[in-house]
Amino acid sequence: MQPAVPVSGLDPELAARLKRDEAGLITAVVQDAADHRVLMVGWMDDEALHRTLTSGRATYWSRSRREYWRKGDTSGHVQWVRSVAIDCDADTLLIEVDQVGAACHRGTETCFDGGDLGAVVLDPTERTA
Repeated sequence: MQPAVPVSGLDPELAARLKRDEAGLITAVVQDAADHRVLMVGWMDDEALHRTLTSGRATYWSRSRREYWRKGDTSGHVQWVRSVAIDCDADTLLIEVDQVGAACHRGTETCFDGGDLGAVVLDPTERTA
């Protein structure tokens, strides 16, 4: 589903670089600037990215509500932007933030606290190609 506001103030050169999904969205991985924990994953269209880059606060596109949401406006759990980087494939953003309060909508520090899945971890001496 296309975001409601197709026109954006995003720099056209940056917009041309982005590789979006079929809904016009790009994945945004959000990391704590202080300890580098991954806090959450959100979605952005050009306008959400523009708002994030120009306001100092993280703004996302809600796929379920089909509207923009600036993190912290209703919860008080604000994300102050420290940096925004684009990956080598131009299909994912890394947003480093100073997180105030919980990052997850469930009220936890991170969305990635669902438990370790028990992946095999090899000792470096056992690692062969």
